Amino acid sequence: MEQYEVLPPSPGKHNMDNYDEYCKNFTWESVEKEFSWYTTGKVNIAYEAIDRMVDEKGKGNDPAILYSDTEKEVTVTFADMKEQSAKFANVLTKLGIKKGDRVFLFIPRSPEMLISFAGIVKAGAIAGPLFEAFMEEAVKDRLVDSEAVAIVTTAGQKSRIKKDEIPSLKHVIVIGDEEANLAPYELSYEKLMAEASADFTPVWLTKDDPMFLLYTSGSTGKPKGVLHTHEIMTGIYHTMRISQDVQDGDVFWCTADPGWITGVSYSVWGPWLVGKATIIRGGRFSADDWYATLEKYGVTNWYSAPTAFRMLAAAGDDAVKKYNLKLRHITSVGEPLNPEVIMWAMKVFNVRIHETFFMTETGVNMICCYPCAPIRVGSMFKAIPGVEAAITDDDGNVLPPLQMGNLSLKKGWPGMMKEIWKNPEKYNEYFKNEPWYISGDQAYMDADGYIWFQGRNDDVIKTAGERVGPFEVESKLVEHPAVAEAGVIGKPDEVRGNIIKAFIALAPGYTWSDELDKELKQFVKLGLAAHAAPKEIEVRDKLPKTRSGKIMRRVLKAQEMGLPVGDLSTMDD
Repeated sequence: MEQYEVLPPSPGKHNMDNYDEYCKNFTWESVEKEFSWYTTGKVNIAYEAIDRMVDEKGKGNDPAILYSDTEKEVTVTFADMKEQSAKFANVLTKLGIKKGDRVFLFIPRSPEMLISFAGIVKAGAIAGPLFEAFMEEAVKDRLVDSEAVAIVTTAGQKSRIKKDEIPSLKHVIVIGDEEANLAPYELSYEKLMAEASADFTPVWLTKDDPMFLLYTSGSTGKPKGVLHTHEIMTGIYHTMRISQDVQDGDVFWCTADPGWITGVSYSVWGPWLVGKATIIRGGRFSADDWYATLEKYGVTNWYSAPTAFRMLAAAGDDAVKKYNLKLRHITSVGEPLNPEVIMWAMKVFNVRIHETFFMTETGVNMICCYPCAPIRVGSMFKAIPGVEAAITDDDGNVLPPLQMGNLSLKKGWPGMMKEIWKNPEKYNEYFKNEPWYISGDQAYMDADGYIWFQGRNDDVIKTAGERVGPFEVESKLVEHPAVAEAGVIGKPDEVRGNIIKAFIALAPGYTWSDELDKELKQFVKLGLAAHAAPKEIEVRDKLPKTRSGKIMRRVLKAQEMGLPVGDLSTMDD
């Protein structure tokens, strides 16, 4: 447990000015009062996020979607969104799709993707967002397991949907295809929308009614479906205000794909619930493209991933200097932030990057660094107001400070998953130590309550009787200028139980040598401890990562051991 640097609170006024005072006085009911359903009893997130912005908030002419790619720009207002989502809800209703039916989205990030998503939930159905890069088997697994009745896709992706192998699937709605190219079971999105009425009253539900089903990959076997309800809107709204600190004059950009939870909660619904546009940038990542997007829209609040920040850092400090940025609050998610990335951001943006921790199962931000509080670089600070976090042992007992254990959250917040689809046994595993939700992550809490992530339960390495968190070894390695990325695993060893093996990608301009191998091992030994230093280092062109940027240690370990790598459907490339 090494020394850490401390960054003072961010300057300016924030939605939460004092963490302890805010927690002391906070109730979830105070957030619920922000919604119309608190008084009407009529619940539908599409009404709160879209229709209400037009009907009650006077935001009809404000942008709801700001889309751009290398060829075009599209602005969709809240009034447009209300009309278009109503049309799509009518399309589904006319097809016989009813409350609780599963309708999947297999569409690149686009206005049509978001309009369809809103129309599905407005109609009372359950939306199933998919990564646009999924291949045939990954798509089929999810549609078969969920018994989906319909899917919305594009001309370029429809070939990956094997309708004959999905018994429940009745309708394939295709965007951007000529009618002559459609199979008998395929329907033209454009034709259906042109014929649909824009008059639709949202299907009124309860907070406990399902809203979306998101599949998350496990280490082995098939992916599991995590079901969320309309109540997640309370958690999303709260965290948009508190962890994302979105205020009246702000412009918010979350770069996440709607095929994973950050995209659903903070790229799609989060901005709308606080009356903001969601910004979508099509095309591939480049430092210049992202900096230009930040400048173009005047982004003040930016939510991205450590991988993206590392790639921007690798592009060099000068890359940002030609842009006039208005950033005041940056947040990060997907994997723990390496301390050197935080220090880099302070240097080039003069803005802190704030860690946020949550999972598909938790729905919304759970443990975060907040602009009103100091950052202990490397820590993810404390739970959001309304949520209680603790470090527990395997029997659910709360551990004292500085002991590594299970990162656990007391169940009951709005946004917590409702169930694991058709798998109650798996759901119950998360709550075997009531009242705690067991995250599957290892962490410790310092004497002041700051939480320090150490790795997934399966990732923590026992070597010669010592427990080593792979993340701190990875963080130390990437501090060295020769290392662009690092992934660390425990490799079985007859003497030590495990040895530490590191996989690295070299930074531009460096070549591998025996001297560099020794230098890196010594660098970790002197920076952390002798038992934390890798015994083996292997160089790769790139490391296996999820689309959200997490290093897939289980894949590295399986490859090292010659074992099956499990589900790879969420892997980048």
